[in-house]
Formats: sequence, structure tokens, C-alpha cells
Amino acid sequence: MKAYLLKEPGSTENLILTELPIPVPADNEVLIKVKAISINPVDVKTRAGKALYSTLQHLKPFILGWDISGTVIATGKDVVNFQIDDDVFGMVNFVGHGQAYAAYVAAPENHLALKPSNISFEEAAAATLAALTAWQALTTHVNVKPADKILIHAASGGVGHYAVQIAHYLGAHVTGTSSSTNKNFVLELGADVHIDYNQQKFEETTNGFDIILETIGGENFIRSLDILNEKGTIINLIPDQESEGPAGSTPQKSTLELAGERGLNALYFPVTSNGSDMHQIAILLEKGILRSHIFKTYSFEALPEAHLQIESGRTAGKVVVLI
Repeated sequence: MKAYLLKEPGSTENLILTELPIPVPADNEVLIKVKAISINPVDVKTRAGKALYSTLQHLKPFILGWDISGTVIATGKDVVNFQIDDDVFGMVNFVGHGQAYAAYVAAPENHLALKPSNISFEEAAAATLAALTAWQALTTHVNVKPADKILIHAASGGVGHYAVQIAHYLGAHVTGTSSSTNKNFVLELGADVHIDYNQQKFEETTNGFDIILETIGGENFIRSLDILNEKGTIINLIPDQESEGPAGSTPQKSTLELAGERGLNALYFPVTSNGSDMHQIAILLEKGILRSHIFKTYSFEALPEAHLQIESGRTAGKVVVLI
């Protein structure tokens, strides 16, 4: 099968397209003929030697990626929820070795959900890591209630564009930040208020948020503390070691310490593979409550170009690769 190996961290030239044997599913796994995968910032950072590279480097070379959609072609003997010819999607083995950059992927059944028949494989692949992150942040780690005031940074991005839709569905009053280019997009997703971060300092235009979803880190996190309610919660999706403050420096104190010194509630969480949560996302996709905005699709051979698009920082929604 075709697959990309990462032998050493570095540029996109280090993603080597090669031929490997088709994996054999374990007892609790299904073998999926992959139709589409999505690319995330964590993929790009890991390829460059950051993010999860230290976790995976003992496997060198290894196959990057976690987000897949495709069709089941074989099942392990203990699998009960899926059968051959089922169309499925999910985020596989995160934060471990997902091996998604391949034509065939063996995945635990409890990391997957059935793909709704009314959405494409591309839309399904897009709604995995990013959609799971938004869903788990807003329903597991905080309990968004109707009329809660929520601020979503980078609202036009991968996580952000799902978070706006989910928060709107849960009845929150949603404010989203993005450039002016994506203002209409953010409002169409369900945001009540848009802030152009190039023209306005968000902390000078509004305040009193019950929940802030912080997707940028560093100085942006610190500024966000100024507009959080005393009893509110700020959810930081960026690990401190990946955050950049002024002049590109990492804050000397952790984001949680900075919030704690001001008596504010802050948390950081890594998204985790979860088939039950994927099923909830599938329901929202099927009902049209949640939709994937695909910025651009690439062929498998052009996957390195998809990495460069993510690195540009100018992606609205998701980047998907077809196999």
C-alpha cells in the first residue's frame, strides 16, 4: 500500500511516499480502506519535530496522521459494532501512533463511528480531530448552557469553525475572532458577534465572557484573561511549550499559573480518541446542525502541499487529502 513515512523531523521533503504491507487488524480493530484524511496543525508541528514528535520518535520511521474516513474491509474477531462494507470515520489512536497517512489503516473500533450517508468521505474526514476537540472542550470539559457568553478565537479555523457551530447549537451567545476576510463565514456559522483581530483589540471591545476557547496561546491567552468572568473558564488548546508570547518568547509561568494568580479558572486538555463522541458528531452532521467547511482538497501524492497550506496560517476550515 502507499504510505508516507517520516524518518527524521524537518521540512515537507522529509515525508517520504513509499510502499508498505497492508496492516493486519488486531482482535479489537477493523481494517479500513481509506478514502480521505484530514491534515491538522499538530501533524505539521510533529513533522517539524515539535508537538508529538518526542512521543513517536522511538518508532522511527513512523507514519503520521490521525484523521480518516473510509470503508471497513476486514474485522478482528472481537469487533461487534462494525462489519465489512461499513463506511466509518474517526480520529485514530490520538495521542499515539494513528498511522493515517496510508491507503489502509487498522483502527480500534471504539475510536470510530458510522459515517452518515448524507455526507461525503471528505466531509467526514474533516470532522474528526478538529470537531472532537471542539465537542469535548464545550461538552466534557465545560458544560455550555443557553445564554452563556462564549468567545472563540480563530473562529474560522479548523477547531474554531466547528466550535462556533456547536456553541450556537447549545444556545450560547457566540463571539468569534478572525480576519475581516472571514467575517461573513464566521457569522454564517452561527456567531452573534465578529471581531476583526487586525483592526480591534478584542479585550477593548467586549468583556464578561463565561467561556473562552483559546486556540492561539501565548500573549493571546494572557490578554483573554482580562475579559473572563470571575466564575468563568478559559480553555487553552495550545500547550505552553508551543505558545509564543511577545517577541516569540514562551511565558516564564505556565498559562494555568498565570490564570490562578488572578483567581481565574483555566484548563488545558488534549483531545482523545472516543467513538461515543464521534457518534455524537455523526448525529449532528447527519441532521445538518454541524457541517465541515473544506478549504481545499489535495491528492495523496500532493500531501506535502497540504502541510504547506496549514503552515501558511491562512486556512478557513479544513484541509483534506483524497486517497
